[in-house]
Amino acid sequence: MDDDPLYPRLKAHVGRPAAVAGTGRDPVNAPMIRHWCEAMADRNPAYTGPGAIAPPTMLQAWIMGGLSGHQGRARAYDELLALLDEAGCTSVVATDCEQEYLRPLRPGDEVVFDTVIESVSPRKTTKLGTGYFVTTRTDVRVGETLVGTHRFRILKYAPAGQRRTPQEQIPQEQIPQEQIPQEQKPQEQKPRELRPRPVVNRDNAGFWEGVRRHRLLIQRCTACDTLRFPWLPGCNACGAAEWDTVEAGGEGTVFSYVVLHHPRFPAFDPPYAVGLVELAEGVRIVSNVVGVPYDKVRIGMPVRLEFRCYDDELTLPVFRGVTG
Repeated sequence: MDDDPLYPRLKAHVGRPAAVAGTGRDPVNAPMIRHWCEAMADRNPAYTGPGAIAPPTMLQAWIMGGLSGHQGRARAYDELLALLDEAGCTSVVATDCEQEYLRPLRPGDEVVFDTVIESVSPRKTTKLGTGYFVTTRTDVRVGETLVGTHRFRILKYAPAGQRRTPQEQIPQEQIPQEQIPQEQKPQEQKPRELRPRPVVNRDNAGFWEGVRRHRLLIQRCTACDTLRFPWLPGCNACGAAEWDTVEAGGEGTVFSYVVLHHPRFPAFDPPYAVGLVELAEGVRIVSNVVGVPYDKVRIGMPVRLEFRCYDDELTLPVFRGVTG
């Protein structure tokens, strides 16, 4: 883009390594598989007992570096992020990931991986703000065998409503003096930041359409009647691809929860409770627990579904705590 002098500097990082010869913090192991399956309510027998395999979607779990990161992290990725920070793109949101599975992982496998910066988009203007999409590709191996590929995409952006990035700013001396306000009027307030938008794709579009109509829809496999959530392209019990939906009645209990204090995001008012809610139908969903003080939320608390409109375009299902 001729009008964006930053983009060529960002694009120069494409093809450079983001991690070299990284190693998984732990071997593939049964306890982690069990925790994952319990959290996802995935009862597929392929993940238990002798000869068990790890759920394919756990691929990223085995390569995550935790708070201390990986020793194999390369400078190129940090340099790219630093350029974006300097340009005012200091906020980040994960937008999507794509995975390809070549062979199952089994307890005892020790994974190694290499990550490359695969692409950087031209400058984009989104509802969150203006910034750049950065995609990395991670090749995961056991020994010399490629077992899977993980593509991860983030948006590094300057939040909408904040000052322009340095590349977009107009020097003060070029602005006619009559256009520069002499003082900020006391009654003027900065518009409230919008909440991040969900990533809607072909697999979950029906769910979000249901939410728009104030209906919480759960997928049901038409082959074995197993209910599943979140929405998936195939049944995690029998593998069938055909499905229909049932509408949740709205009753549930808090299966687990966390209270968010930090980091502070402009669109949120911490502290607030985020719960893993087990619906009466047996599936679980992550959402806010509302209607009770955050420090009164407890495991086992009954909750009731309601829909909350956060702005003209965003409606989300939340769960009101039932007390007394």
